[in-house]
Amino acid sequence: MIKTVIVEDNQYIQNHLVNMIQADGRFALAGVFNDAFEAEKICKSGKADLVLMDVQTRHNHSGLAAGERIRKSSRTKVVVVTSLIDPEILVRAKTGAADSLWYKDHGDGELMDVILRTMDGERVFPDESPNVEINEMFSAEITPRQIDILRRFVKGMTYDEIAADLKLSKNGVRWNLDQIVEKGGFNNKHELLAAVIENKLIVTTLNE
Repeated sequence: MIKTVIVEDNQYIQNHLVNMIQADGRFALAGVFNDAFEAEKICKSGKADLVLMDVQTRHNHSGLAAGERIRKSSRTKVVVVTSLIDPEILVRAKTGAADSLWYKDHGDGELMDVILRTMDGERVFPDESPNVEINEMFSAEITPRQIDILRRFVKGMTYDEIAADLKLSKNGVRWNLDQIVEKGGFNNKHELLAAVIENKLIVTTLNE
């Protein structure tokens, strides 16, 4: 049987995943945690074959950071399970934090397929993060450069700081933000800021 650990701080989703695993005779539940860092102990002990890992767990502990450490210290397979559409999460998952990734808005059948393929040694990732509607635009309409600018803007960096960090002009930073505001039909940059956070396009609060 596949000894499985579940890491999820949303009680409804946690219960759903537990029921899914317990209903399938191929799996045995080895542990359920709200905090990714707590789950590392059982994985590193060799008592888990698989961990279903949320990204943003209790205390904002990063499931990606925990996944990287688990994969380096054990043979446990890490399948990241997330609703966060921040493109950086997918990139980081692909480059060391996970064996596979699944977005929560997809069905259980797809998740089980991802799990079984992962346990067979395959790495399963979508080509890109979900394209979601944000006010009057879709997230895919925001360029990678604009995502970089938005990420720093969400962190509270000034135009001057963003420009220096990305080797842009201050006017270039302002122009890109104005373009997103206009394209998305926002009244101002503060509305844009609230929308990208609410829609989980930019995540800056993970603790490593």
